[in-house]
Amino acid sequence: MSSHGTSASPFRQPKAVWAVAFACVISFMGIGLVDPILPALATQLHASHTQVELLFTSYLVVTAVAMLVTGWVSSRIGAKRTLVIGLALIVVFAAAAALAGGIGGIVGFRAGWGLGNALFIATSLAVIVGSASGGFGGAIVLYETALGVGIASGPLLGGLLGNISWRGPFFGVSALMLIALVATVVFVDKTPRPAEPSRLSEPLTALRHRSLRTTSLVGLLYNWGFFTLLGYAPFLMNLSALRLGAVFFAWGVLVALFAVFGATWLKDRFGTARTLYGSLICVAVILAVIGTFSGSVPTVIVAVVLSGAFVGLNNTLVTTAVMSISPVPRNVASATYGFVRFIGGGLAPFVAGLLAEGLNVHVPFWIAAVVVLAGALLLSTVHRALEDADENAAAEDAAAEEAVTRVPAVEEEAILAEQALGREGGRR
Repeated sequence: MSSHGTSASPFRQPKAVWAVAFACVISFMGIGLVDPILPALATQLHASHTQVELLFTSYLVVTAVAMLVTGWVSSRIGAKRTLVIGLALIVVFAAAAALAGGIGGIVGFRAGWGLGNALFIATSLAVIVGSASGGFGGAIVLYETALGVGIASGPLLGGLLGNISWRGPFFGVSALMLIALVATVVFVDKTPRPAEPSRLSEPLTALRHRSLRTTSLVGLLYNWGFFTLLGYAPFLMNLSALRLGAVFFAWGVLVALFAVFGATWLKDRFGTARTLYGSLICVAVILAVIGTFSGSVPTVIVAVVLSGAFVGLNNTLVTTAVMSISPVPRNVASATYGFVRFIGGGLAPFVAGLLAEGLNVHVPFWIAAVVVLAGALLLSTVHRALEDADENAAAEDAAAEEAVTRVPAVEEEAILAEQALGREGGRR
């Protein structure tokens, strides 16, 4: 019998977990939300493609740097207060971006949005892992489900509201995040502060550990390719905001499906390492295809949508790998990994804009393909550690299955013993 059949469902959770998961969905909407309106922003605000790409850069680079202090903040004021502050910052800065009068204002407010996002993302994962039923694996599945749903719905919301006005998506996120803020305040219990507060240096000193450093760098290289595609591909399609939203919604649906179902299925059959090798290589091939046939709109659309499957696999399995083989506490590992990978994600769209304007639109995608392939090669240096982590996870699943099947057997033995004692008492 498979362990999956007996373990607790990752979708049967306390209200507090669902409140945080809903906020995660809205938070991750912010990643793809601006995709459908990038061309509109460039046209209506008279901005270059490189300037528009700064919406990703300011958001993600600030998120990355702020990841270094999230543990320090959370350990002093508690996880719930950190969540609330992060959500409040997103509400304020998303609304401010909607009211901005130019591209510079939007870029600046997206930076503030990124600060709130960092406080929320790092803490939300720790809260979900600590509060969710179904163990660590179930918590990761739930977290990645929220990520997938957020990434899928972000472009759709951006396209629908962006078809009315480029300000609409920003107002939409602000309103939805306000709902998430209220839900977090109401449903999430006050969390105790740890006995020993975190040190500011912990996320950086954690990079001394080879396994965490290597997998985090793999995340950086993969995110370079991911955000090159996410940030610059919209300019190649020549579509309206609504149609761009539909394309990236289809992409996001594949992200969600493969993050939740495909990653688990493939990992069980081929292992984390081998699945990631194949997935990273496929992302690199897709980037190379987009770079080579960037003038063919149908080719770019099909390639972007198909990439969602491999993005979903990578999002789940790289996060799982980091958390599984890291020798430091998970909250520290999350902050370290977030810092490293978002640096790559933040710089990639901006560099793509520079390369496209200085050379041509093919170059950024070809470079991204090579960078992602380098990530697959780097991952191979921790192959043994990933296999050991898979074996440990399988052993934990087997122990959990045995515990689940043992309980009814023990209860049955107790009932039979009680019945026997009753019969013995009756004969006396």
